Amino acid sequence: HENPKSASEKKENKENLNLAEDILSIRKTEYIQGKFNIKNTAKAKKRFLEYFEEKTKEKQDSVNNYGNWFSTLHHLTKIVPKNFLFEDIDENFVKKVKNYIDKNAKTKSDLPLSKNSKYSYFNKFKACLRSAFDEGYLSINYASKVKSFEQAESQREYLTFDELQSLAKTQCKYPVLKTAFLFSCLSGLRWSDINTLTWSEVRDEGGLSRVNFRQEKTDGVEYLYISGQARELLGERQDPQDRVFRGLKYGMTYNTEIVRWCNRAGVAKHITFHSARHSNAVLLLENGADIYTVSKRLGHRELRTTQIYAKIVDSKMKEAAEMIPEIKIQF
Repeated sequence: HENPKSASEKKENKENLNLAEDILSIRKTEYIQGKFNIKNTAKAKKRFLEYFEEKTKEKQDSVNNYGNWFSTLHHLTKIVPKNFLFEDIDENFVKKVKNYIDKNAKTKSDLPLSKNSKYSYFNKFKACLRSAFDEGYLSINYASKVKSFEQAESQREYLTFDELQSLAKTQCKYPVLKTAFLFSCLSGLRWSDINTLTWSEVRDEGGLSRVNFRQEKTDGVEYLYISGQARELLGERQDPQDRVFRGLKYGMTYNTEIVRWCNRAGVAKHITFHSARHSNAVLLLENGADIYTVSKRLGHRELRTTQIYAKIVDSKMKEAAEMIPEIKIQF
């Protein structure tokens, strides 16, 4: 109403104005996100490699994730010009990067990348494109336009219960490393989550203990009950802000000690800290835990990730191996 006279007309005008303001706000948001394929000119002029480097630095608190992002950045600098802008990105560019990773990218030893390295690096590249789209640097989500590489099924090295028992009885040069490793075997927590675990995230309630934490890898919040023995490994409660495993740090020194510790214990396997998490999954399944519970405890987003462990402990396959009677062999 151009000249509202009654109270109802004034009320209707006010409601229409509020509605118009709400619509304007929504349209501004859609503009930022590129919903209408309208480029944000200022952001479109930003250099892509500069943006990728910024995203890489954001991952520095997560050692493994940062390493993958840094390696991806290294490969991208081989194919993407330094002054390449977001406004230059299109579907062909994404395909070009994928083809380079598949056919031309090399390791430090000048060997072709493994199937899993291709999968990891291209997914980091696509994750960056998704972030750029969400933040208004791209008007189209090009990450959804090109299919990822297939991931190879990698071998999970793990400890049997007897091997774990041998390690528990064997001296480790760094007590905090031994405690953290055994805790991972009993809880299934990743290195990144154990390394950042604080006492504020450890809850003791009604005779039970659990850790409430945010996964470094998935950024999801988890509530994980732990056994009495796992809780004993943590020791006496300290200040809420204190790290539970004080002095634990990532580096070649600790990685090498795990190998030496295993050798002293008579464990002839290539064991890394992450093997503790694999060991937890296998031990749970071998002792009757169902695959859905194990998947939930490990924080897996997809059940198929957990099913890899189910193959390891397939009792029917083990039984089948002994079904053929022994044959008499002569040479």
